[in-house]
Amino acid sequence: MTSRSDNGMRDAGESRGDMLDLSALWAAIKRRKLWVLGPTLLALGLSFVAVNLVTPRYTGEARLLLENRDSFYTRPGQGGAEATSQQFDSEGVQSQVQVIMSRDLAREAIKRIGLVGNPEFDSGAGALSALKRLGVLVGLGAHPADRSPEERVLDQFYDRLLVFPVGRSRIVAIEFTSRDPALAARGANEIANIYLEMLEAAKQDTARSASSWLSTTIEPLRKRVAEAEGKVEDFRSRNGLLVGTNNTTITAQQLADLSTQLSNARSQQAEAQAKASVIRDAMKSGRTFEIPDVANNELVRRLIEQRVNLRAQIALESRSLLPGHPRIKELSAQLADLEGQIRAAAERTVRTLENEARISGQRVDSFTAALEGQKKNVSSANDKEVQLRALEREARTLRDQLEQYMQRYREAVARDTQNASPADARIISRAVEPTEPSFPKRIPIILVATLATFLVALAMVVSRELLNGTAGTPPASNGSRRAPGWVGGGGSGAAQHPSDGDERRERVAGLLTHTGRVGRVPLAAADPEGALTALSERIAAPPADMAPLAVLLDGAGPEAMSARDLAELLSRHSRCVLVDLASDDDEREELGFSELLAGEAQFSEIIMREPGSRLHRISAGRAGRRAVLAAPDIVEVALDALCETYDWVLVSATSGDESAVLAPLVGRAQGVFVMAGSIGNGHAMEAAYRLADLTTAPVSLVVDKLEETAGVPFSVREHDAAMA
Repeated sequence: MTSRSDNGMRDAGESRGDMLDLSALWAAIKRRKLWVLGPTLLALGLSFVAVNLVTPRYTGEARLLLENRDSFYTRPGQGGAEATSQQFDSEGVQSQVQVIMSRDLAREAIKRIGLVGNPEFDSGAGALSALKRLGVLVGLGAHPADRSPEERVLDQFYDRLLVFPVGRSRIVAIEFTSRDPALAARGANEIANIYLEMLEAAKQDTARSASSWLSTTIEPLRKRVAEAEGKVEDFRSRNGLLVGTNNTTITAQQLADLSTQLSNARSQQAEAQAKASVIRDAMKSGRTFEIPDVANNELVRRLIEQRVNLRAQIALESRSLLPGHPRIKELSAQLADLEGQIRAAAERTVRTLENEARISGQRVDSFTAALEGQKKNVSSANDKEVQLRALEREARTLRDQLEQYMQRYREAVARDTQNASPADARIISRAVEPTEPSFPKRIPIILVATLATFLVALAMVVSRELLNGTAGTPPASNGSRRAPGWVGGGGSGAAQHPSDGDERRERVAGLLTHTGRVGRVPLAAADPEGALTALSERIAAPPADMAPLAVLLDGAGPEAMSARDLAELLSRHSRCVLVDLASDDDEREELGFSELLAGEAQFSEIIMREPGSRLHRISAGRAGRRAVLAAPDIVEVALDALCETYDWVLVSATSGDESAVLAPLVGRAQGVFVMAGSIGNGHAMEAAYRLADLTTAPVSLVVDKLEETAGVPFSVREHDAAMA
């Protein structure tokens, strides 16, 4: 049994011995530091020499702002707001960048800048070098004389030209690079000027083509307008649809006049009839003189005055004469005659009004007849007016079109002049002669070359160590020390360190015989590195990129090492977290694992750091440890998340828990440790045997190193005696 356990631990140690040892790798790098520092210093010197030998190049930069420069004065008939609102979008800016990089603009720039014949840009300037002549002879390249001078310069011109939009704006930067700083500045400015001239020329060409097309279109359109207007007038004269005042036809005006006259005649008839009726009623009631028409009559007024005088004379004569006197009779006869004349004048007034009423009635009848006849004429003319309006619409449409064409033609002719159409761009920053070269950047190039060489040399040394397999084994100078975290204590370490091999053989000799998976791990609180190594040897290999999960069961006395003491021991050299499911001391006090499983808290809220220690701790929570152990599926997911973050994940439980409760937790772990304290702890040994039936991972008893009996194997017989 013991030999099978020894073989299993040896296989596990060999599998873990292939892992990377950082201390050994660092020692290997220090041993081969010349292979790293030598190429680095060489690259530093070569880069320094290279940046000082390379001919510097200077870059001139000019900037353009793309905007619509049309205004009210340059575009008649349109508001300035409309012209200002037309701006360039991102696609428009990119299109203008391509226009600046066009071949036509490049050819014009080459002519103006004078790049033909410049040895920097023209490959045909001067005599060919021996290497170029050899390439022409073997057919690897064409002779520069076979191409035009502009074509020879174009390639170099585009290599030295850079056009790009500046950020999220409508500004375009033009950069031109040359060995001559003056040429670099002049090249950028000339390219910007040529671009503006091309925009102006494009606008003039557009205006010229528009004026040419409009001039050939306006004359036929003018003839069509004249013909349409002639048809309108001819149709109006033939059908009597002459237009009078207020833009109405004669028939419509006549109809309106007859309607007005008819209304007036009816008003006069009604008024005369009313007056005659009132006068007649007044005459019957003796109130003739109350009628205004009678009272205002001149004859009636004279007769009334005479009557008044006669009555005065009768009254005067009556004082001296009797009523039968001839003078009194004469005056009375004259008074009666005057009364008759007054009544006759009133009757004549009434008859006059009645005659006026009859005349008004006849006028009403005549106007009514004339109105009916005019209505028939108007209704018959409506169909012709519909045709007339159709002809007028056609003529008006042609007239509007002609006026628009005439206006556009005048604008196009006005724009077909020099500087009449400003370019939709302007130079906001002209290139100045640069003082600092743009290439090479000495300090950045030296730093990049040196750092790149250093990294390449370091990578080669590390790769060589990894391929040789020596980086996985710590060197002899490091003693028994191992890197923090989960490390393997494989057989390679035992081969180089006899003292570690003796301790390992003693631990293997002390293994229990229960299927070779129950062993003993002596630990000392003053030796954290030894504890880390010992626990690593009693842990099965975890999944890839996962930390080992170990279950700790408290089975020792209060003075022995506890699960929390072991966790604090591991936390000194590794990132360790302890999930405390051994007690409910923190119940109803702080958030814990139960709140995480219930979704009421997150990891950042339940992970607490122990005071004065690097250990991270998670309590059972307010619901208690039993609520956590009752949900093994969710606990497993949470433990996987912890294993991806920490180097060690320890779960503390009690040795008195039932096997059914501990089975899911123990089956997930890569190692189970029972805190025994001393060798003769029968309760801890019983718990270890019980857990060995629940998992395939190694199960170990953790004893205090002071209590360990050195050199005495822990056999089944001692176990039986302890159980007894």
